[in-house]
Amino acid sequence: MLISGTRGAHDDWTDLIDPKNPVGGTKPGESAVFSQVSKVTRTCVYDRPGTTRNDTTVTDSTPMRQPTTAQQGVADLHALLIAAKEPGPYILVGHSWGGLIARLFASTYPDEVCGLVLVDPASEFLKSSLTPAQWATYIEATKKLIEPNGLEAPNHAGTLELLHGTPRLRPMPAVVLTSDKRFDFGAGGTETWPAWRTAQDRLAKVLDAKHVSDTNSGHVIQMEQPQLVIDAIQQVVDAVRSGSHQVARNKTEALMANGDEGTGETVIPVLKAIQPIVEPLTMPSEKCAP
Repeated sequence: MLISGTRGAHDDWTDLIDPKNPVGGTKPGESAVFSQVSKVTRTCVYDRPGTTRNDTTVTDSTPMRQPTTAQQGVADLHALLIAAKEPGPYILVGHSWGGLIARLFASTYPDEVCGLVLVDPASEFLKSSLTPAQWATYIEATKKLIEPNGLEAPNHAGTLELLHGTPRLRPMPAVVLTSDKRFDFGAGGTETWPAWRTAQDRLAKVLDAKHVSDTNSGHVIQMEQPQLVIDAIQQVVDAVRSGSHQVARNKTEALMANGDEGTGETVIPVLKAIQPIVEPLTMPSEKCAP
């Protein structure tokens, strides 16, 4: 299950950024995460309320009052899965704000999630990694996203307040991918980026996750370096199939997890995903590939 970041639609996983022209927009590509992962397993994406496609058009999901917490994002996703009549467990892949939704979903519904791939995710450790002044600047920046047109505006402060009562995440295979190109995430310029990196380091440690930080990418790793995300999904699937709580850290461990003694045989992963909803009604809209 692929979960986009703030205001991101399903095409965050079907489109690519041209490395030769990074400011020239995005376009669909065969090497994109959705295209590649769906070749070996059923893969799904969905559009939360208030999200926009990469061409800036608003998605068809039913609007809802903004701002919203990650807990509300979890509730929407869970309702969608129930409506689809597709039981877990699932491997959740979340980018940015979607990473926080994925992480909270896993702790809220521990029996329904068997693995996580977090792509430059929003982290519960960001507040403590920033100075009080930087955190205040960040919150003010997020408040500016609240608009009368109903576009998604994450409530980070409210999410952290509610997070304290969330059960601790049970052990499961997990990978955290972190950008290594500085970007301004709203806390006061690119000079605050090290705090973003520190928050991700702490998150990966708490999850006992494999942490990939040499990504040669900015924030949208799935569009800049899609193969890294594809590989991470494969590694989590391999760990789940082998019954391990951790992702293999090196090639030797991966071969042992697959039961491959060097024959070159390929293990085809099985990801649980959701069935299509013909009429989403008040549900987020979604897209699946067999």
